Amino acid sequence: MDKLDNNALAQLLTEARTANAWLADPVPDSLLRELYELVKWGPTSANCQPMRLVFVRSGQKKERLAACVAPGNVDKVRQAPVTAIVGYDEQFHAHMPRLFPHAPHYRETFAGNPELAQTTAFRNSSLQGGYLILAARALGLDAGPMSGFDAAKVDAAFWGEGKVRTNFLCALGHADRSAQRPRSPRFSFDEVCRLA
Repeated sequence: MDKLDNNALAQLLTEARTANAWLADPVPDSLLRELYELVKWGPTSANCQPMRLVFVRSGQKKERLAACVAPGNVDKVRQAPVTAIVGYDEQFHAHMPRLFPHAPHYRETFAGNPELAQTTAFRNSSLQGGYLILAARALGLDAGPMSGFDAAKVDAAFWGEGKVRTNFLCALGHADRSAQRPRSPRFSFDEVCRLA
């Protein structure tokens, strides 16, 4: 595999920024489909793929979501063309015979251990959410991941009585660069890494 050039690395990471204000440019459904088709290839443990997504776009649904978030996130949800609710299916293991056919017994492994299933679902949906951010950037979108919401309210409003739980929110669209704050610092390698 070849190393990406500096322009690609800049678009994905080094120059990319978390978006907090948005232009009104719409994000077409076809681009959201293209986004998922890219995200789905990111690796998860045992190919478990627990992430589930709701792409909130309409005014009524935005207001429903805005009622579930902290005050500092209300305008982000209202302004962004799309806010993805990144969830995880607590019953992801029901699909293991299809998704991991060479070890279909994994379904029973997770079904018999709810704590392992929950940890696996949350961890791997977090991975997939990271892929979502990078894939959005690769397709020319900006991303604004958010905590600061009432998960139980989001679950009730968007997932219903099912077994899907909210992990985090991620606004998507084209950022209003004029509203960006200066980039925040990052740790150096020596501060947070060890070679063992």
